[in-house]
Amino acid sequence: MPIVASWGPHFGEEPVLVGRGGSGTIFFAGCNLDCVYCQNASISQQVQGGPTTPERLAAVMLALQRNGCVNINLVSPSHVVPAVLRALSLAVADGLSLPLVYNTGGYDSLETLALLAGVVDVYMPDMKYAEPAVGLRLSGVPDYPQRNRAAVLEMHRQVGDLVTDGGIARKGLLVRHLVLPGGLSGTTGVAKFVAEEVSPQTAFNLMSQYRPCYLANQYPPLDRRLTAEEWHSARQITLAAGLTPLRDA
Repeated sequence: MPIVASWGPHFGEEPVLVGRGGSGTIFFAGCNLDCVYCQNASISQQVQGGPTTPERLAAVMLALQRNGCVNINLVSPSHVVPAVLRALSLAVADGLSLPLVYNTGGYDSLETLALLAGVVDVYMPDMKYAEPAVGLRLSGVPDYPQRNRAAVLEMHRQVGDLVTDGGIARKGLLVRHLVLPGGLSGTTGVAKFVAEEVSPQTAFNLMSQYRPCYLANQYPPLDRRLTAEEWHSARQITLAAGLTPLRDA
């Protein structure tokens, strides 16, 4: 049974997900990653929230639709996919028609993604690292880049480049890449992969808002914010790879 930490309209997501009514976010507690700098550690690591049946989850989705949200945004759903699919079947039978956003840390198996083919409208994965050793040290998994890249390719195969209608995302892939201090996020490798192996038209959100959270003070240079030079360098790397960051689109 999934544990839901919170749900409601969210206006802090990318503009293409927000519209006038907000993104209908459902935050699932727990995570299949153990990021030492997680900004939502009370939810992801301490698993704060309440057990929720598929029936209740379906009711939440329908409530978000009634409240005017422009999509259903499943945040960190990778470890609760079977329950989500059951809830979706109930909600759709009762009239759910909003686009479904799969908002993930990007560490998803191909077997899980196969279950979601034809169900998810907008995939929004993180691409956190380009080097396996960094993924092991900072997120506790030894194969993050390998699994992440395979997952992103499969997501793009399913839904293609991002398509909007009236400025609102309807279908496609939106990649998030949080720039970390000291080049730990491997922007060069990530941007090159996305541009050359996925699509140069990929909606790519280059994110600058890193701040030390959770255990970050124990993992220098994560104990500080980005410098202006680091952010400028990451942006130039992204542009040189042939991608246009969302804020520049």
